Amino acid sequence: MSYKIKSRIWIESNQNVFLGEGRIELLKAIQKTGSLSKAAKSLNLSYKKAWHLLDAVNKSAKKPVTVNAIGGANGGGTQLTDYGKSLIVVFEDINKSCWEFLDNQLKKIEEV
Repeated sequence: MSYKIKSRIWIESNQNVFLGEGRIELLKAIQKTGSLSKAAKSLNLSYKKAWHLLDAVNKSAKKPVTVNAIGGANGGGTQLTDYGKSLIVVFEDINKSCWEFLDNQLKKIEEV
């Protein structure tokens, strides 16, 4: 018989979700597209939902995660700051470490 552990992690700040898998996916999509609107579309989210998620991240972060460019001839856009980019890397490292830990813990069940 084969077993799996199911888990999701998120990081909270003052009882509010700061980062989780969905928010990280949004940040990665913004990094790829250069636009909150395009990122939302690529993830099948409404712009309003994506904006609320990004706003929550920015409000919980110790530094700005994104910067916005005002529209004009070339249109506006949203870019990740260096801090925002580092949050993706660190969260993914934390997530990977958690999965490795859980996989090792699962071996205890399989050995019983």
